[in-house]
Amino acid sequence: MRYIRLRFFIPYFSLLASEGCSFQGAPSFPVVGAYFPGWMVCGLIGVAVAVGLRVVFLLTGIDANLSFRLFTYVALGVIAALTVWTLVFGP
Repeated sequence: MRYIRLRFFIPYFSLLASEGCSFQGAPSFPVVGAYFPGWMVCGLIGVAVAVGLRVVFLLTGIDANLSFRLFTYVALGVIAALTVWTLVFGP
């Protein structure tokens, strides 16, 4: 009896699992004639923001006050990358 119920719901579970798929393809940017995935571009922007903030923090003396520097800069880079992803591709 239990097997019959599970067999009845399997098609519905597969429809729920494929709900996020779309036919438009992955978001990508044309860069010098080649298409790069959107997540890669956002990741590179996040790394650049983290490096830029490190330079600014070193020049202003804020870096000396940070206790967990690595985690702080990684978090700032991730925040920047996710912000760019949200602004460019939308929620």
